[in-house]
Order: sequence, then C-alpha cells, then structure tokens
Amino acid sequence: MLDTVRPGNPPDYLSVSVRDARLTHGGVRLFDGLGITVEAGRITCLLGPSGVGKTTLLRVVAGLAEPEAPTRVETSDGLPLHGRIAYMAQQDLLLPWLTVLDNVLVGVRLRGEPRGGPLREEARDLLARVGLAGREGDRPASLSGGQRQRVALARTLMERRPLVLMDEPFSALDVLTRLRLQELAAELLAGRTVLMITHDPLEALRIAHRVHVMTGRPATVGPALEPPGPTPRAVDDPALLALQGELLRRLGE
Repeated sequence: MLDTVRPGNPPDYLSVSVRDARLTHGGVRLFDGLGITVEAGRITCLLGPSGVGKTTLLRVVAGLAEPEAPTRVETSDGLPLHGRIAYMAQQDLLLPWLTVLDNVLVGVRLRGEPRGGPLREEARDLLARVGLAGREGDRPASLSGGQRQRVALARTLMERRPLVLMDEPFSALDVLTRLRLQELAAELLAGRTVLMITHDPLEALRIAHRVHVMTGRPATVGPALEPPGPTPRAVDDPALLALQGELLRRLGE
C-alpha cells in the first residue's frame, strides 16, 4: 500500500486563504471581495452553478490567473506556494507521445529525478489502484475519456504535494468507479490540504471535511457545511442525504 508521504519527505501542513479577491473577465466582474480559507490537512469541496467562477478561483490559488488588487493568497507559514501544488485540471492534459506510465511520472521526469526503481513501482501501484493495471505501456489515444481521467488522477496523487487542487476529478467516470475512486482519493489525500471543485453534492459530502457553495455575480462563498464522521462516508448515510438537501437549497438561493 502507498504511504501518504514518501520517505524522507515529511508532510508540510499548511492552510491557504484567499482574501478580498477581485477579478474581471470579459468586462464582467466575477469576484469583488471574495474570500475562502482551505484548512490545513483537510479536504475542502466547492460547489456552485456552471460559470460562477469556481475554476477561475482554483486558477487564482494556483497562480495561473491574474486577479486584481487587493487580492491576496496567503499561506499559514508565510511562504509562497510555488513548487508545493499538485493541480488536476478538468482536461486530462496527458502527453500523447508518452505511455500511460510515463504520463503518471511526468512530474518526476520534468524535475530530472530518476524514474526507475521505487518511484516506477509506486506509479504502477497507483495505476493498478485506479483500475488500469496492464495499460502502463499504452498511449493516451487508446484510452477512453474515463480511463484518461484516471491516469490524470494517478499523476496528481503521484506528486504528493502539500496543497492539492482538483477540478471535477471524477466527472467522466461511471457511478461505481466514481465511488471507488472517491474512497481512494480520501485515503491517499489524508493529511494534505485539498481544494476540490465538484458539481455533485453527495460526492462533496462523502469525502470533504468542509463544503462551501459559491453563488452570485460577483460571486461569494457561503459558510462551510461540515459533514459528521470520518471520510469516506457511506453513500446511503441518512445524515448525508439530509445534508444533500441543505446543499441543494443553498445552490438554489
């Protein structure tokens, strides 16, 4: 079984806060004073209608979008986030000329680290756990959309960064695979700080410690809803089903 953190690389617990975010896109003010805190070592899920700005907010945290002053992205240790983020976008962004295994190891490759031995076996183990054992030598063009998304998930988990940003990581999967990989992600992301976007309220309630709803124009982030009990929670838990109704009410406001 994979360790949460590689030997010799202790977890770097940090919280991340976005404060007074302001951003205009195409002449439309998406954010104006928006704020959210992603707590250290916990999974935070963000829901909201399409087009409200969830992906843009994720890109602001990742340093891929340029917000306006007085936006601030602050960390609990005061250090920059550069080099401490694993980012899984909506698109799988697999490199077509690399095999499935080498796509999982692409971060290792770009950093010039040795790709043999333990890291290669770790990548194989991850691929087996996402249901792709035996496909290590295939190219992305031979995979279905759901299989490509599983490779992208394995690549993200391989990075083992203290902050993980995920944009609808299970959206292309069938229901049973989706439930199984939610459980895998909850296990392997334990102890890391995670901000995940999803359109599925039940998914958020299963694996998140805190769930926020983002609505409006300019968008605001509502107060956190905190599901009870350890993750991953049972999909048929009556308490979760009741909270799902509350989330749907918040989304409709």
